[in-house]
Amino acid sequence: MRKNAKLPKTLGKRIQRIRKKLGMTQEDVAEKIGISRAYMGYIEQGRYSASLEVIEKIAKVLKVKMSDLF
Repeated sequence: MRKNAKLPKTLGKRIQRIRKKLGMTQEDVAEKIGISRAYMGYIEQGRYSASLEVIEKIAKVLKVKMSDLF
């Protein structure tokens, strides 16, 4: 396995942890950034790699820096 192959899962877990800490649902975040709840779930599971644009929007909604997610 390539070293960076773990990045989507790590990113997803961090997003999920922060989101839950803020008391938000996947649907809350997805709605605010204009993606489906299912896609948000796939990002958190590490099944899909989100674009930097989507990651930036997620960070903004979660009120963290993008670098905090990596």
